Amino acid sequence: MANKTVATALALVAGAAVVVTAPGTAQADPPGDKDVTAVMFEWNFDSVAKACTDDLGPAGYGYVQVSPPNERVQGPQWWTAYQPVSYRIGTRLGDRTAFKNMVDTCHAAGVKVVVDTVINHMANSAGTGTAGSPYSKYDYPGLYSRSDMDDCTRDIDNYGESWNVHHCELSGLPDLDTGEEYVRRTIAGYMNDLLSLGVDGFRIDAAKHIPPGDLADIKGRLSDPGAYWKQETIGAPGEAVQPGQYTGTGDVQEFSFAKDLKRVFSGEKLAYLKNIGEAWGYVPSGKAATFVANHDTERHDTTLTYKNGSAYTLAHVFMLAWPYGSPDVHSGYEFSNDAGGPNNGQVDACYTDGWKCQHAWREIAGMVAFRNTAGSAGVTDWWDNGNNAIAFGRGSKAYVAINHESGSLTRTFQTSLPSGTYCDVQSGKAVTVNGSGQFTATLGAHTALALHTGATSCDPGPDPDPEVEAGASFSVDATTTWGENVYVTGDNAALGNWNPAAALKLDPAAYPVWKLDVALPAGTSFAYKYLRKDASGKVTWESGANRTATVPTSGKKLLSDTWRS
Repeated sequence: MANKTVATALALVAGAAVVVTAPGTAQADPPGDKDVTAVMFEWNFDSVAKACTDDLGPAGYGYVQVSPPNERVQGPQWWTAYQPVSYRIGTRLGDRTAFKNMVDTCHAAGVKVVVDTVINHMANSAGTGTAGSPYSKYDYPGLYSRSDMDDCTRDIDNYGESWNVHHCELSGLPDLDTGEEYVRRTIAGYMNDLLSLGVDGFRIDAAKHIPPGDLADIKGRLSDPGAYWKQETIGAPGEAVQPGQYTGTGDVQEFSFAKDLKRVFSGEKLAYLKNIGEAWGYVPSGKAATFVANHDTERHDTTLTYKNGSAYTLAHVFMLAWPYGSPDVHSGYEFSNDAGGPNNGQVDACYTDGWKCQHAWREIAGMVAFRNTAGSAGVTDWWDNGNNAIAFGRGSKAYVAINHESGSLTRTFQTSLPSGTYCDVQSGKAVTVNGSGQFTATLGAHTALALHTGATSCDPGPDPDPEVEAGASFSVDATTTWGENVYVTGDNAALGNWNPAAALKLDPAAYPVWKLDVALPAGTSFAYKYLRKDASGKVTWESGANRTATVPTSGKKLLSDTWRS
């Protein structure tokens, strides 16, 4: 979180009983076979628990990362989570009981829990924290005082000098002296408290501002020194502190990967991605935590965001298909600078109140099982058109094709897959691979196709929005012009009774795919159709006959449609 303003750079604060532990040997621990993490940014603990049961577990996510649970400064802004007041568990996201219930529920769903952990600094204001603790800058009663802070009390002013980066203040935040025995013991005590509640790992916020040796010492004091350990180590050319200096402790977040994905998917050629990874100067794959966007980068426009439509979605498809690093999928909300999570982190339903639920998008969620199935298989059968259409396999386990061209692509693809019928986890449609490992398909502009040996029939699979118990999950591929939006209406009141004025607007976050979940009684048969409205209110209906569907006896009817011109 380097070179950021106070409002956007702030890191975590926490508070719990101090557990004294002796130093040990710090060891990095890989995330395991299921290496995809859903980062539920600013979701409250009850909502995370429900998502683990209804969505993350069934989809195959190995980990869920939760926002800092420890006491923070008060306020609605997202960055308050990164201004610690104490190590007590108590914020608008939930108390200790809710946190423990979330951990236990996620474990029951087969999902491990990673905690975003702020241990570099404390809050730089004064007042009463979210759990009732009084504090002021450099004084956190019962926890830290001025003597526990680094002597350098000025802002970092020279990123070319490691001492300055490690010991001076990040945007005015009091920098903890992690070289001190008491500070190390206290931080380890907080983390051990989290481990006692069942936590499986940590994301270390602002890790680049802590000397690597200090982090190794702290990790060595943990009751489980092998706990998963992921570090925020933003690297930039010419800076003294680089991600590679931290790989001895655990994984590092490879920011260059995300920035390069933005550059390539925004204007360069996807064909360039043929060897992305260590050959591009990144840290070794086994030490890399990758992402398309996170809460910092999306606000600074340094990586793709949901506002980039299909480029954002396809970048996720590529990241999850490509055998480099361990991917994070950021699941957040409509953001604007300082805005915190809607409804104090309560997610009543995906795609409402601004919650984007990227972890549940069919194009993304389907690739989690793809990645799990592909395992350690290397890249095979690479193909590209020299521009923005690529395809590749993962041995005999999986195969993906991505068309980021402005027009459709029809070709016969050569794979190493066994012959048989597969379900394209992007569209939900069946694809037949012949005895030579070939199949012929047409990919629309800015779409993908993904097959793997774990999906050989087009069953509904994980419910993309578990908050709606019964109903229809609409998904339509529809390109639009500026100012146009896509709606759905149909033959019952819930769908607007064919009245364009009452039609339901679909969410364009995965553009050109538009999505909406609608609650309908189980067993309901209905007719529906899509329409466009422009800024003036002009209505354009899609062509063809009315579409029809029936809600199943349990769950939702998953609809994957293409706009009919």
